[in-house]
Amino acid sequence: RVQSPADRLLIVRANSPLEYPAQGVEVRPLQTGMVLPGYSSPPRCWGVPWRVPGMATLGCSPRNIPPPPQVNLTATMGTLAVAAVVEGVELQGEGQPHLSLAAAHLDHLNRQLQFVTYTNTLFHPDTADIVQFSTDGHEAAFAIRIRHPPTPRLYGPGSPGDSDGDGDGGYNVTALVTIATKTFLRYDKLRGLIASIRRFYPSVTIVVADDSQHPEPLQGPHLEHYLMPFGKGWFAGRNLAVSQVTTKYVLWVDDDFIFTPRTRLEKLVDVLERTSLDLVGGAVREITGYTTTYRQRLSVRGGGAGGDCLRTRPGFHHRLAGFPACVVTDGVVNFFLARTDKVRQVGFDPRLRRVAHLEFFIDGLGVLHVGSCEDVVVDHASKLALPWRRTEGERQYARYRYPSARDDSLRLKHRLFFFKNRFKCMAG
Repeated sequence: RVQSPADRLLIVRANSPLEYPAQGVEVRPLQTGMVLPGYSSPPRCWGVPWRVPGMATLGCSPRNIPPPPQVNLTATMGTLAVAAVVEGVELQGEGQPHLSLAAAHLDHLNRQLQFVTYTNTLFHPDTADIVQFSTDGHEAAFAIRIRHPPTPRLYGPGSPGDSDGDGDGGYNVTALVTIATKTFLRYDKLRGLIASIRRFYPSVTIVVADDSQHPEPLQGPHLEHYLMPFGKGWFAGRNLAVSQVTTKYVLWVDDDFIFTPRTRLEKLVDVLERTSLDLVGGAVREITGYTTTYRQRLSVRGGGAGGDCLRTRPGFHHRLAGFPACVVTDGVVNFFLARTDKVRQVGFDPRLRRVAHLEFFIDGLGVLHVGSCEDVVVDHASKLALPWRRTEGERQYARYRYPSARDDSLRLKHRLFFFKNRFKCMAG
């Protein structure tokens, strides 16, 4: 289900008189298209130049022998025809999967190839037809991509009155960004987060997913509070929160973060607007002053029929051009801005209920283009507390957040890595 004929390796043989599209030909499902618009770099035979504008063309023979006067085209998921008939060309099989073209003169045959059309007849929303192209003694194959063209997602810029200020680059953060978080029992931390956000972004929408046993009401403008079954889980809450986002970007934060003057979302928006990145992380500053970006490089090495091997290493691949404080990497800290549609495409596995983070980026390998910027910083509320001063809610949270060695969470992770990601080994 995850492979397509478009993934097939096609080798263009040397010294062939056939010229054809290696890639780039597309037809919508059950529709008709020209197979190639033209060819504008003429070869030479016997010192005489000639131009070949056709769909798939005959070039010079390796031994300067005139090419054969007949070509054959065969499709498997559609039919072949011509949009116009060139005088002196004989056609056989028009409107069928196999089309033969013959002519006494090479220029007539090449001119006819310019008008060859392909009509897809076997519906599939995204696949490819491998067309066989042959003459006497020479064969080739090329792919025609069959798919609905991707539809661009457009987002309104918002009205000037909705903006939280000029910001860096003049971006309207309110119209572009929704802040999402997942909470469990820690309402004091959550209210601190919300209050800090409102100091800098008073009208940005905040989405909270909550699976506490006894939910407390959250009130305020531009605040959405979604309740879940008790203990439903960390990644399930992330899915719920992201599902309610309607803006182009979603900013993920933990419920115990604190916004400061260094938490400039406009900088992260600028990175995503001006690069091909799908997700860019910031930095998290602890109360001790230590700051982390948790940059991770992920790589997979083929391991045969038994599964592959995942390797995780701290670091990054290279600097991001145009942004001195940013790099390209594979995984980042739990403070990131991302394209909403790309986060939904990867999703968060709801089976990971209590402890998970890097698993999202592992699932996003090959899908997410990830970056990290160290100059956008959010503070982490203090976790330092004397045991006898902890509230009952804090004790209950700790029991769920830090499972015992007998808990099944780690074994579940390993099972998912093996069955879902097909990893038989991991190294870090």
